[in-house]
Amino acid sequence: MEPIQTPECNCADTGNSNPVHNKGLNKGKAAFLGLAGLVLWYVIYEQLAPFADLFTYSWLGLEKGGHLGETIRFFVFEVPKVMMLLTLIVFIVGMIRSFFTQERTRKYLAGKRETAGNVMAALLGIVTPFCSCSAVPLFLGFVQAGVPLGVTFSFLVAAPMVNEIALVLLYGLLGWKVAAIYLISGLVIAMVSGWIIGRFHLEHWVEDWVQELRAAEAVVVEEKLTWADRVERGREAVRDIVGKVWIYVVAGIGVGAAIHGYVPEDFMASIMGKSAWWSVPAAVLVGIPMYSNAAGIVPIVEALLGKGAALGTVLAFMMSVIALSFPEMVILRKVLKPKLIAVFIGVVGSGILFTGFLFNMII
Repeated sequence: MEPIQTPECNCADTGNSNPVHNKGLNKGKAAFLGLAGLVLWYVIYEQLAPFADLFTYSWLGLEKGGHLGETIRFFVFEVPKVMMLLTLIVFIVGMIRSFFTQERTRKYLAGKRETAGNVMAALLGIVTPFCSCSAVPLFLGFVQAGVPLGVTFSFLVAAPMVNEIALVLLYGLLGWKVAAIYLISGLVIAMVSGWIIGRFHLEHWVEDWVQELRAAEAVVVEEKLTWADRVERGREAVRDIVGKVWIYVVAGIGVGAAIHGYVPEDFMASIMGKSAWWSVPAAVLVGIPMYSNAAGIVPIVEALLGKGAALGTVLAFMMSVIALSFPEMVILRKVLKPKLIAVFIGVVGSGILFTGFLFNMII
């Protein structure tokens, strides 16, 4: 095989002085543009609340404190606020996810012992690309790589439940305490659920054709990405994710605005407050058949909490929508037998119920 010939570079003829120096200049320019963009983002973000007041109470002339005025003000303020947060978060997460490909995740988890594997799988589930449509290929890849069933389920629970976009949105909208509670409780549910399923040794409840994949050899191709590639991954994530979920976000904010403007606090406290013991299981049952992404459900969570709903009840509702949605169960049916899906729903649902009751008791 002949060696690859590369043309010589004559810097004097092309006018380029030093390629390495030029590369450094390009990086410096990109860093400057990124910093300038963040400053502009922050300046606009800080003006959203004054603009919402101006638009609602001055331009439209609506009464401050009235039902319609509060509804319109909430919607006008929250739509650009959530969309700006979402765009920034998705871009950053898109870059971070370029370090945690699905192939690399399978390599990390393959051969890991249970318990340690459950912890690692739950943590990796936060940053690894995952949605309902990727549940089956991910499951097949884990089986083929020899990842234990319990460890696989810790990942499958954590990936949708502890959504990094929801985490940062909760932090931006409701503060670090609510975000931390969501993160810790979701991780604990994922780790414990996977561990319990692993203890039952339910591999025989996986579809037979899936188990045969263990004998096949998995071919893993690693991509070598530059920082320019990672920035492009961030842009692609914004185009892909924000382009798909914005309608859910606007719809969720619309529901949240209606709750914020028209639902009395006493009424919400009576059906989703701490005193209503049945509110947690009811919230889970209502959440399971719903289909929404994390970005769309967070504005509703904000509105419910603002109207006096208990934190544990709202978290249980949010987690059931994200982690136990009916569409995901339908997709998982392709690889799991009904008995294993029932166990999965029972274990995860019990964890969500426990979290709801616990936080309603202590907070």
